[in-house]
Amino acid sequence: MERESRTGRGSPIARESSIVVDRSTYQYAATPWERESWRDAALDWVAERLAARGLRMGAELRVRLRPWSVLVRVPVQGRDAVWFKANPPGSAFEGPLTAALARWVPEHVLEPLAVDAERAWVLLPDGGELFRTALARAPVEPVAWEDLLRRYARLQRAVTAHRHEIEQLGVPAARTLGLPETFDGLLARNTVLGAEDRARLERLRPRLAQWCAELASIGVEDTLDHADLHDGQLFRPAPGRFTFFDWGDAAVSHPFCSLRIPAEKALARYGPQVLDRLLDAYLDPWTGPGRTAADLRRAAHLAWRLSALSRAASWGRTFPDPSGTASGDEHSAKSLVEILDAPPF
Repeated sequence: MERESRTGRGSPIARESSIVVDRSTYQYAATPWERESWRDAALDWVAERLAARGLRMGAELRVRLRPWSVLVRVPVQGRDAVWFKANPPGSAFEGPLTAALARWVPEHVLEPLAVDAERAWVLLPDGGELFRTALARAPVEPVAWEDLLRRYARLQRAVTAHRHEIEQLGVPAARTLGLPETFDGLLARNTVLGAEDRARLERLRPRLAQWCAELASIGVEDTLDHADLHDGQLFRPAPGRFTFFDWGDAAVSHPFCSLRIPAEKALARYGPQVLDRLLDAYLDPWTGPGRTAADLRRAAHLAWRLSALSRAASWGRTFPDPSGTASGDEHSAKSLVEILDAPPF
């Protein structure tokens, strides 16, 4: 981490603040934070939004810079900290989507304190303890993962009726029957795929189209796919309660595409014996007339593979690189190749 000194420069808010910056392994990633005018405007906006609520910023800001977001922990005098997030153009929908979800499923998400859709800024309350923190602090039984997957499936079902509105907010459409074209575009645009991997993926194309047709025929409608639902994207404010956040990778796609990442995290922690329990917990809310348990298992099997496409696409949602390089291509290529791997069930 590094500490920035703002004394004598920028806006009054920036001059009065102590700023600690975390760049992790992305030391040279291009973000708007490097532009003083942008930084001052963002901090002034936060101060104004807090002042409108009778609140005042504290002194030390902690900034997390990544190619896909600027995240600032903002202390607030007399209460919990708040969080400012800035998204790149490709995920500018996150603030409006979060606000919409707070109207539709308030029990499952954070309600933003403020949203600036034009500048892709959002101000969020603190959500409590991360699930990842709870996992690190003390043993957590697999039943907690079952509970979060069951709750997440209910969220997805609840917003299915809003999928067209979600797309109108700018959330990318990765509809089940359109995934072959999504695959074609990702393959054509990627500049770093090796020749052997590219050839293997091209040979897979006819089977992929068949998978998509079969998945659509099972009858589970497309809805919101978080696309990166891991233990660092969940708050666990209390046992049995979960709050879902960080929707910048989201798409409107087959809901079961969301299952792979949390299941892989739990598999790494508990071993393969946990997978049947996780599948049962997630799939139970999707039972209905004309859909057998075997149908749902088959749908989950197909979506597990196809989920690689949403992940591959999301790597393109980074801040523009002034050098003109395709900053997400390496990660996107890695995600694309994962579609070649058979699911573990």
